[in-house]
Amino acid sequence: MSNSKPNKKGNEEVELIIGNSNSNFSGVTSTMLQLLTEQQKLINLRVMGKHHLPDESLNISFWQAVRLCRKSLLDGRFRIFHARRVDEMIQALLLKYVFRAKIKIIFSSAAQRPRSGSTKWLTDKMDAVLAMCNASASYLHRKSDAVIYHGVKTDVYLPPKSKEEAWQALDLLPEPAQQGKYGIAILGRVRAQKGVHLFVKSCIELLGKHPDFTAVVVGSISASNEKFVKELQAEIKQAGLSERIVFVGEQNFADIPNIFSALSLVVALSDNEGFGLTILEAMSSGAAVLASEAGAWPEVVRQGQDGYVVPVNDLSAVVDKMTLLLSDHDKLTQMGINGRERVLEHYSVQREAKQLVEFFRNLM
Repeated sequence: MSNSKPNKKGNEEVELIIGNSNSNFSGVTSTMLQLLTEQQKLINLRVMGKHHLPDESLNISFWQAVRLCRKSLLDGRFRIFHARRVDEMIQALLLKYVFRAKIKIIFSSAAQRPRSGSTKWLTDKMDAVLAMCNASASYLHRKSDAVIYHGVKTDVYLPPKSKEEAWQALDLLPEPAQQGKYGIAILGRVRAQKGVHLFVKSCIELLGKHPDFTAVVVGSISASNEKFVKELQAEIKQAGLSERIVFVGEQNFADIPNIFSALSLVVALSDNEGFGLTILEAMSSGAAVLASEAGAWPEVVRQGQDGYVVPVNDLSAVVDKMTLLLSDHDKLTQMGINGRERVLEHYSVQREAKQLVEFFRNLM
């Protein structure tokens, strides 16, 4: 592997082309962007699509990719096209079969749902298929060539010296909310599919017995979910907890690591997930976790060590495990420490980038 900086080489030296077809900022986009910085250190790359790129010089258009990959016919080298979406698979196949690009196409999938016939057909045309966890591998109709777990930026999602001090310093709650000593939260788009109602109902039942904790719901509320939120807020008000269970809305993306760092417990209760980086980001930040059996969470969270995993849409199980978590602060703290160590060992973005690049180079 060359010691020169791959991202400073000219286009003719590009070895990896990454699909970036979706203008919306999705979980797939977040994953790609977190990996980008680390992959640049290991392989020269370009991104086909400028959406959300921190450095637009990395962008390459479809027609630039055509010209670049046509040169492969002369230099004889394969390049890698990494697709994460259906339309990116189509773009790569056009490059390969219409424009005769000498490329190897890799499709990576975190989805946990049955595929359509057309998606299966496209997947069969891939040179290799990666799964992001064992659960997602089980939904593929062909055997995955490797399972490479997602990672997070452990130098961005950091635990504080003191959770209590970090929570007190966090400027998140509107007046007259009570800051409390410690914070617990659920993060993501506010809707039933994310299990927000399970979190709120559990907090209504438990926070009266645990006055040191304040609960926050962090995330955007679409017009279609305003009624859902108002109904939950009415239940909160009836319980007399409006100052301790607070919807704080969508936050600036740059502020999210500080929010995670200040939290003692992060809850994620989705009905279904692709992978679900929220839990890894929480663990990296030194927070204990409570997650549903969705995404990669049952494979990531060690029961009773980093937190707990409960069945999907099971309110009684959420209440039971949240009771254990809030009742023993020393254990809650130790779970956060355990989770941080587990992420450092197994789920860093540096490890993910290295494994991906090694896989790509073997194919090239």
